[in-house]
Amino acid sequence: MKKLFVAAALVMGLGTSVVFAENLNASTDTVTVVNEFKPIEVKDLPQAVQDAITKDYAEWTIKAAYVEETDGVKTYKVVLADLEENTATLIYNEKGEVQE
Repeated sequence: MKKLFVAAALVMGLGTSVVFAENLNASTDTVTVVNEFKPIEVKDLPQAVQDAITKDYAEWTIKAAYVEETDGVKTYKVVLADLEENTATLIYNEKGEVQE
């Protein structure tokens, strides 16, 4: 008789877990971060960024410069071109350090 009650309890326990499992919904949210760089004049780049470009890319010319400000922190995107018109786009912080 004890086995019958144990078996009934197990069946009822499994049945309720299946019912509750069907009611669980997993939701996912997708967040997309979009950089909003605004064009600026090359002369408006911080001196530290200009110095870093002069030091590391002496043979390159700055074709365009952009700035983005997020939470008071400015990030600069610089488009460079060499004599053969190859281009490179670099991101710098205000200290002239390249960002990944």
